[in-house]
Amino acid sequence: MEYLVVFPDPPSADLARTLDLSGYRWKAVSSPDEAIEHEPGGGWAGAVVTVEQNAESAWAFCRSLRRRDASSCRILLLISGAELGQLELRDDIFDDFCLTPFHPRELEARLRHLTYSEGPVTRADMVEYGGLSLNLETYQATFEGRALDLTYMEYELLKFLAQNPGKVFTREILLSRVWGYEYYGGARTVDVHIRRLRAKLGEEHANLIQTVRSVGYRFGQSRWGV
Repeated sequence: MEYLVVFPDPPSADLARTLDLSGYRWKAVSSPDEAIEHEPGGGWAGAVVTVEQNAESAWAFCRSLRRRDASSCRILLLISGAELGQLELRDDIFDDFCLTPFHPRELEARLRHLTYSEGPVTRADMVEYGGLSLNLETYQATFEGRALDLTYMEYELLKFLAQNPGKVFTREILLSRVWGYEYYGGARTVDVHIRRLRAKLGEEHANLIQTVRSVGYRFGQSRWGV
């Protein structure tokens, strides 16, 4: 059974209830040392870190996890919309984030993606555009054979855009179509995810996602003719 580490202790009642109802086994801790002390033999499958209660301690906890294990313990942040600006210089110490207050179904979906273990695939529904391939069953994404390490919402946003090439979408439409009408975040959430997607596509292909001035974004061909 995989275990999640949760910081800080105690977690909010909504977070504890969502983890329990989603079937996760988890342990809340108050410090990096406590996370080491209670770490299971197979290591933590993931970490859920709430930033807004004590941002300085939360970032220190993430950095500690990264120093000890750079890849296997994937980190999901719970963060308020007012704190989104803190993410821009910290891409290397978290894997995904979810705005608070969160919807339980969204958090559960993000956690499933965060802790997904690759296995054999016998059938796959695919979205393909040029060198981009999105596997709708496994949430795997590749570009010209190179794996893209996408968060759940990065994948969902890229999938929506790739399924509608050439069409221009405002930030508000992307929020409603990708995140859903119950989402509490603002338009800046879209900009943050677009920036991260472009970085992961790589400099020569970042222009696949084009900015349409004063309107929004469009998925199209890169300047290298992919």
